[in-house]
Amino acid sequence: MSIDKIVSKGVATALKELYGIDENPGNIVPQATRKEFQGNLTIVVFPWIKKAGKSPEVLGNEIGLWLKENEKAVKDFNVVKGFLNIVVEPRFWNNILKNMLDDDDFGIKKPDASSPLVMIEYSSPNTNKPLHLGHIRNNLLGYSLSEIMKACGNNVVKTNIVNDRGIHICKSMLAWQKWGEGMTPESAGKKGDHLIGDFYVLFDKKYKEEVKDIMAREGISQEEAEKKSTLMEEARAMLRKWEAGDSEIRSLWETMNQWVYAGFDATYKRMGVDFDKIYYESQTYLEGKEKVLEGLDKGIMYRKEDGSVWADLTNDGLDHKLLLRADGTSVYMTQDIGTAKLRYQDYPIDKMVYVVGNEQNYHFQVLSLILDKLGFKWGKDLVHFSYGMVELPDGKMKSREGTVVDADDLMDKMVSIAKEVSSELGKLDGIPEKEAEEITETVGLGALKYFLLKVDPRKNITFNPHESIDFNGNTGPFIQYTYARIRSVLRKAEELNEKVTDFASVTPNEKEITLIQALADFPSVVQEAGKSFSPALIANYVYDTVKLFNQFYHDYSILHEEDVEVRSLRLALAKVTADVIKKGMALLGIKVPERM
Repeated sequence: MSIDKIVSKGVATALKELYGIDENPGNIVPQATRKEFQGNLTIVVFPWIKKAGKSPEVLGNEIGLWLKENEKAVKDFNVVKGFLNIVVEPRFWNNILKNMLDDDDFGIKKPDASSPLVMIEYSSPNTNKPLHLGHIRNNLLGYSLSEIMKACGNNVVKTNIVNDRGIHICKSMLAWQKWGEGMTPESAGKKGDHLIGDFYVLFDKKYKEEVKDIMAREGISQEEAEKKSTLMEEARAMLRKWEAGDSEIRSLWETMNQWVYAGFDATYKRMGVDFDKIYYESQTYLEGKEKVLEGLDKGIMYRKEDGSVWADLTNDGLDHKLLLRADGTSVYMTQDIGTAKLRYQDYPIDKMVYVVGNEQNYHFQVLSLILDKLGFKWGKDLVHFSYGMVELPDGKMKSREGTVVDADDLMDKMVSIAKEVSSELGKLDGIPEKEAEEITETVGLGALKYFLLKVDPRKNITFNPHESIDFNGNTGPFIQYTYARIRSVLRKAEELNEKVTDFASVTPNEKEITLIQALADFPSVVQEAGKSFSPALIANYVYDTVKLFNQFYHDYSILHEEDVEVRSLRLALAKVTADVIKKGMALLGIKVPERM
């Protein structure tokens, strides 16, 4: 049992025996004692002063005295106003350390067949362009959240919905038809997703040129000129043909999509993310149309004079939402309705989590309401994991203008910077070239992932590649280097046949206790990260723990410590620290190198 649970149970027993107060130990949450006070754990006694009929100081002292007399783990206590500061018996921390050392699954709660099933949707790319920096944050958040939810004891299904149809796809297809001259990824020497993205940018360029020409020729406004664009009308006509099942259009669409999927797969693999099930909007939009038309028949939706179908959400504090266009084509909302229906048919989902940027907050408010109105009992229970946008120091990205930061290019750049910085600092000295390449890949991508995940997901981020690769400060490389340093110490200990279990009679010092206490917090941090959907909690916990270890490592020798049992204790501390770092970083999708 953890020290937190021992203290919580002890306080609950004290309240019952001293004052007849029934309190659930789970409601008693010890906090780490503030540095300016003596103690390891603090209990706030204010919630019970009324029932106990005691002042905060008296109540704290009476509970503290009971714990000191009845609980072996409690050595002493002090009270500051309504705060009971508890000093844990120093040697008790040895038991905590030993339990962590012996538990291979420490901090990780494995699910079983009866555990809740959580489906998490992330990525959601369009097949008209490659993945970009915004997609990287989405994928990293989605994958990390999936790993955290698994570690909290849930069964998890990682899912992706590919936006493989719609007007944006037709723009790329039309541009390839007009100006592609039969080009393929092989003939162009490009990844398929990059090639299709080039044609999407080309369409926008030609479209703007046409609109500008119409404005100059006819002396009309931009809005009027856009309505006269033949290029845009051709794209819309292509979409109508696609929805009608035109064989030529469908064949081209399938070919170009396969090019894109091959490119996506390569990017996902390098990024270190994966999926258990992929849905395609081309296969789900008809399901959505069917549900919308069913809602129309039941009077849940209504049709306008132009033939378009809408939902009236004004009674719910929102507005009117388009679900089918006048020409019968679907919108994103319709497709999401169909995808949701299929997912709940395929899996016994207990919780559905959508990892989508905060610009879609309104969309998911609407989706939740519409699903509920259509009779899906899980409609109001869906979770929109809303996160902030990623920008670069020089501003926002625009895919139509070709100014996005491509995910593949960014990963290449990160690895290149990692190699440059590592070489300058001598981190790769004496390491074979192949291993050095693996290390720089691990460090470069680790820096990228950590930088994007250490921030509260709800906040916007300005990403600076050079700032993220720093072997000092709150960065991925700093944590990775500390892990490699610990592993080096442990390898030397193995060579010397040092033992890490003979420390039962040692009284740990203050810094050792502080580190043990921090390590013991790992399971509760994982659980809290799952409850609050925040990988940032894991990231910053690992960083804080690494800082504590480095302070300890700076002040005390491990292998050169003369006392055998003290040496054993410190080796055990090093091993548990390394294990927690590795597990914590794995929950973020980040690898740690064995040496640097």
